[in-house]
Amino acid sequence: MQLQNKVAIITGASSGIGAAAATLFAQEGAKLVLGARRKAKLDDLVSAISENGGEAVALTGDVRDESYAAELVDAACTIFGGLDVGFNNAGIIGAMADVSSMTDRHWQNVLQTNLTSAFYGAKHQISAMHDRAGGSIILTSSFVGHTTGFPGMAAYGASKAGLIGMAQCLAVEHGPAGIRVNALLPGGTKTPMAGDFSNDPSAAEGIAQLHALKRMAEPEEIAKAALFLASDASSFVTGSAMLADGGNSVTKA
Repeated sequence: MQLQNKVAIITGASSGIGAAAATLFAQEGAKLVLGARRKAKLDDLVSAISENGGEAVALTGDVRDESYAAELVDAACTIFGGLDVGFNNAGIIGAMADVSSMTDRHWQNVLQTNLTSAFYGAKHQISAMHDRAGGSIILTSSFVGHTTGFPGMAAYGASKAGLIGMAQCLAVEHGPAGIRVNALLPGGTKTPMAGDFSNDPSAAEGIAQLHALKRMAEPEEIAKAALFLASDASSFVTGSAMLADGGNSVTKA
């Protein structure tokens, strides 16, 4: 039980990596506050966790709203007595668009959802973690914008690269208080955000070939990497950009 007696917030928890992390963290003993926009999906996840002996509550909202970040932390502290882990995982890819034709609305939406939301999350989570004399904050970044670039993904790449820079600075700022901050960089993962490849196996195979392991990740595999960063197993890991990318970053052929 690597997260026994720990309280964790997970955003983007209604599906994909967030839902897989919620299930795994609960199995490892964490008490969870789960955030996302889709209430029905969150409620189903909380029910499944409860049926398996875990503890979780759901709070729906928009991560682009700072008040929502504060509400998630308040729920953790009020219901479970504090906060130990903040997994700021919510994100979107956004429409593929060349910068020369990209609208300001598209740029701002991707940056606000992926980067600004994590700023709001960390801002309020850090305050609660100071009360616990430590904690772990995880920001879901990406290999895109770090080791790889794709046409049409400038907004996404910029937002994900920004998370790495923020993690580094927050790690230095709050390391003396025992608060660790790391960016987690998944490779291609089979999530709704990545798309439905059931009717397009050639697209799935193309993505798989970008990785040394020649396959995409299951959400549960990325959740295990997040568990490492959340747990005391990574007690001397902070300010890192931790790749869980199936060798994407080293694959050139």
